[in-house]
Amino acid sequence: MTETEYMDRADALLKAVESNCDRINDAFDADLDNQRVGGMVTITFANGSQIVINQQKPLHEIWLAARSGGFHFRWTDDHWQDTKGQGEFFSALSKNATTQAGLELQFLP
Repeated sequence: MTETEYMDRADALLKAVESNCDRINDAFDADLDNQRVGGMVTITFANGSQIVINQQKPLHEIWLAARSGGFHFRWTDDHWQDTKGQGEFFSALSKNATTQAGLELQFLP
């Protein structure tokens, strides 16, 4: 993947995360606060916990940091896949956000 392809896909992922936060806040009483600074989005939950998603340009990866740990994702087979074979990015984000919010939340690509 070229640098431009990585940046386009990574930017699209971060925009999707932001859009999902807006959609979730409109549909549920989730009280998610999301803030984007450059290549990083921080989602803050009502209980003060956070999930941080950021670009790792040199590695062409996306990193997700949550209470449960840190996860690395690479673009594979048209999806951001966990580098340790643990699944797709939006599934991992949904699972971690649900745990941290105490409310079932679904993030979509």
